[in-house]
Amino acid sequence: MISKKSMQNPFNSDSFLASAGLGRKIVELEPKETFFSQGDEADTVFYLQKGRAKLTVVSESGKEATITMLAVGDFVGEESLAAIPGVRLATASAINTCTALKITREEMARVMHDEPAFADFFLKFMLIRSMRIQADLVDQLFNSSEKRLARILLLMAEFGKPGERDKFIPPISQETLAEMIGTTRSRVSFFMNRFRTLGYINYDGRIQVNKSLLNVVLLDQLPEHNAHKPLLPTVGSDLKIVISKVESLLEPVIPIVKTILKPVIPIVAAVKRKLSDEAQVEKSQL
Repeated sequence: MISKKSMQNPFNSDSFLASAGLGRKIVELEPKETFFSQGDEADTVFYLQKGRAKLTVVSESGKEATITMLAVGDFVGEESLAAIPGVRLATASAINTCTALKITREEMARVMHDEPAFADFFLKFMLIRSMRIQADLVDQLFNSSEKRLARILLLMAEFGKPGERDKFIPPISQETLAEMIGTTRSRVSFFMNRFRTLGYINYDGRIQVNKSLLNVVLLDQLPEHNAHKPLLPTVGSDLKIVISKVESLLEPVIPIVKTILKPVIPIVAAVKRKLSDEAQVEKSQL
């Protein structure tokens, strides 16, 4: 039975996430400061109120890779809600000055149990994140590195979200972009220069993304005279070098991908076989 108090003061998720209280506090982070580090005890969830952040992982060999970028309205650290709490699988750090709500595991569990409105709000976020992970996988499997770069830039500029968005993306190095799309810094530099020449981005200290870049992602439109891409080695020892570099780039995130996306591993195997067959066909036509 719903009490009079609940009817008079209905729970508001936005208000809850905007203010400090029992089991939660607002924290300020400077650029490069960490919310938590890989290997830390997973006992809190963060809700990003202001700023941009990133999630990175480091392999046993010491290689670091950026998994995803975080924006206002994102939760991070939700692995702490697992039935058996463990340790952090990644590091979350601020790109620019950030404000976040730090919520204890116990308080997060309580409010999800007691407030269906908040549970629904959090579930919607997790579903959107799951869809994003699947889209990222499809992007890696089927799209060119140029199209993957265009998609990452659009996501960072937050095109497609309600309201007016800042077309300027947070400061980010070409090395980080290369890690995120699984290619080399030189190819990222080549594509960025081409996007600037075609008017898709402005690049003067900060990167400004224009809506015309959507044509690359949605319609795969590039001017014919610019449509050729730098040739990639496709046969012999050069192909082995390319495969080795790709495996090196993906090494830190493989354990997480296997855990989260285990059902799609057979699809990945099928795609790899298809790519191998296509490479053999290309070789026979030379």
